Amino acid sequence: MRALIIIPTYNEIENLKALVQAIVAITPAEVEVLVADDNSPDGTGKLADEVAAASSRVHVLHRERKMGLGPAYISGFRWGFERGFEVFIEMDADFSHNPKHLPQMLELLNTHDVVIGSRYVPGGGTVNWGLGRKILSRGGSLYARTILGATIRDFTGGFNGWHKKVLDKTDLGSLKSDGYSFQIELKYRAFKNGFKIVEFPIVFEDRKVGKSKMNKRIVFEALGRVWGFRFGDGP
Repeated sequence: MRALIIIPTYNEIENLKALVQAIVAITPAEVEVLVADDNSPDGTGKLADEVAAASSRVHVLHRERKMGLGPAYISGFRWGFERGFEVFIEMDADFSHNPKHLPQMLELLNTHDVVIGSRYVPGGGTVNWGLGRKILSRGGSLYARTILGATIRDFTGGFNGWHKKVLDKTDLGSLKSDGYSFQIELKYRAFKNGFKIVEFPIVFEDRKVGKSKMNKRIVFEALGRVWGFRFGDGP
């Protein structure tokens, strides 16, 4: 089962090399990495090229400008489709998604269509988060779950594994979301289409270096779109 781990980057030069090396070390040879860089001004794209030159399992997709998380993942999915990958994993570039969870995610993808690394199932959690962020994140997932009528507990998390057939069925070209809401929309479409979804516990640790791209405006904007997912058209 050929798997592609997609890592969108924008100004992640402090984290990227160590993260990719950790992923390659803990995963089997049929797992490869694609860094989708949005023309980072800090030189992340150049560093990614150097890392890729040192490993045949690492690739780089250079995008012209910062265009958002959703489009970065869609570009990565399509890159992988063209090269025959069967499984796709979304992963942040800042070590908040610990590579140690990858073997379990890959194992679960043998028996499930969608695997969600979840902060909100028993055994999952967060580290180095203030109370406000905890309330916002957990409340956002609860809000989405309630409005969408789905059983998914971590709707907003970004550490997810997908089989190609799920992404094909969700019709990537019709996705309306960017950023935070992209994860909600993609998971909801998979749920509506009846795919076999499982959540397993992860501990999400806030980044130690670099600057977070998340803020309250992005979160509230995403949650405002949930009603559109519930009553809109599309797969």
